[in-house]
Amino acid sequence: MLLALDLGNTNLTCGVFAQGRLRLRARISTRRDATSDEWGLLIAQQLAQREIGPADITGAIMASVVPQATGPVAEGVREFLGAQPVLVDQNFDTGLVVAYAHPEELGADRIVNAVGALSEMSPPIIIVDFGTATTLDAIDRDGRYLGGAIAPGISVSTDALFQRAALLHRVPLQPPARAIGRTTEESLQSGIVLGFAGQVDALVRRMQRELDGAEIVATGGLAELIAPHTETVRRIDQDLTLRGLLRIYERVTEVAR
Repeated sequence: MLLALDLGNTNLTCGVFAQGRLRLRARISTRRDATSDEWGLLIAQQLAQREIGPADITGAIMASVVPQATGPVAEGVREFLGAQPVLVDQNFDTGLVVAYAHPEELGADRIVNAVGALSEMSPPIIIVDFGTATTLDAIDRDGRYLGGAIAPGISVSTDALFQRAALLHRVPLQPPARAIGRTTEESLQSGIVLGFAGQVDALVRRMQRELDGAEIVATGGLAELIAPHTETVRRIDQDLTLRGLLRIYERVTEVAR
């Protein structure tokens, strides 16, 4: 079995693939100060809940955008599961053609998402990832990664709002009944859910004009909340990043043969 790890600023997403099929997907809150023992134990516990033990793991691969936690996570996996993760970074040969001006500035998750999208969809493609940041990534008709847009994520933005606005309080993140909120709670839900949906639509439409059309796919923790309220996103794939890691690992092992 392959252990795939997507280490983000908010969560570590763990996936276990058996014969190319995703058997487990779990999220663990990211802690920058956690030790390798803590990470190893947390990951091993998630696997044990699905009756997956160290002997079942034959390989591991990881993409990370949290440098402080990359080493401890990798060491924890090695110590508790006996697998040394392949680390995907900006210099890793994923097979993706990157036309970004400064590839060294790209987050590994954006590269992996592109590989995952290309494994299931025909370019041009626009990927919308609702994570700590909301990112949009464009792949042209020739399958080249061009770049995209980075905006403050939904949780980051709302946290700042509630910290700075004394008369506003946190509300459940759920779709509003109407665009015109009749209460402060409804107004906030309208602004957050419909407002971020509108932001995505505006960026997607501009990118589509530059690409002369494109398929759209959304992923990330809040994709299922926001994407249904957009006018441009019709496809949600929560396994996009994990599948991208699987494809990269398959390529690495094929090249090594």
